[in-house]
Amino acid sequence: MSALNLKKGASKHSAYNLRPTFSDVDERHTLAILVENEPGVLARVIGLFSGRGYNIESLTVAEVDHTGHLSRITIVTTGTPQVIEQIKAQLGRIVPVYEVHDLTVEGTSVERELAILKVVGTGEKRVEALRLADIFRANVVDSTLESFVFEITGVPDKIDAFGDLMRPLGLTEVARTGVAALLRGN
Repeated sequence: MSALNLKKGASKHSAYNLRPTFSDVDERHTLAILVENEPGVLARVIGLFSGRGYNIESLTVAEVDHTGHLSRITIVTTGTPQVIEQIKAQLGRIVPVYEVHDLTVEGTSVERELAILKVVGTGEKRVEALRLADIFRANVVDSTLESFVFEITGVPDKIDAFGDLMRPLGLTEVARTGVAALLRGN
């Protein structure tokens, strides 16, 4: 190493290497994909993920434009920045895909998920379950003498926290919709 490079804080990288550097750390990304609402489209999108070994943490699909026959697929996935870029590029090449948006990098987004949880218990556990539901703003949508079914909406971390607190109180079943997300603002 030359004496010039030994100076404190000297860079070992060339100033001519201007390509962006990606990290090897997995990141969570929310992708919104606008597709033609036709048979087989979801299978193609999911096939892209499974064929390359990419994991899907959450998946929601619904028709958003009845007259234009368009559906929105919202996928939460994790991967290195290179993997996420590859996923977006490959999704964009699927024929019935109109738009691919990475809500994680395009701006601040609003994410919500709906879950219903069945908690079975009596006595103090039942009282505690109702108290926690009130704190988390969960609604009771079904009640028997031995159980409650709660409905809760929020970010996935809130739903996870509610489930973790309900587990010792008799949580027996959970159904979750997956994340729905939109960019904030204009």
